[in-house]
Amino acid sequence: QVQLVQSGGGLVQAGGSLRLSCAVSGRTFDNDYMGWFRQAPGKEREFVAAISTNAGSTSYADSVKGRFTISRDNAKRAVYLQMNSLKPEDTAVYYCTTSKYWRLTTYPREYDYWGQGTQVTVSS
Repeated sequence: QVQLVQSGGGLVQAGGSLRLSCAVSGRTFDNDYMGWFRQAPGKEREFVAAISTNAGSTSYADSVKGRFTISRDNAKRAVYLQMNSLKPEDTAVYYCTTSKYWRLTTYPREYDYWGQGTQVTVSS
């Protein structure tokens, strides 16, 4: 059984930082491209970042580029999202996910397994 268990998140003031973690079990993590998405109330789920199997390639949404960093530790079977210089518009539920394909992709339909979601709230 594939499981993605998220931790981190919470409430932070604008300009602050948070780190999200996602631990994966039940599949060969080393072969998985991974991604982070977020969904704000009343909005579609949107791409945040993605990372290749060996972390050699990454991709970011324009809205978070330069502020967020995706990383992974294959030995720990975990992927992370370091979020700096947070803005109120970053407020959303964040999800980690495994990609169906060996490519960096921004489309939710190209990901299969999803974490339970973690609330991130940035106050102004």
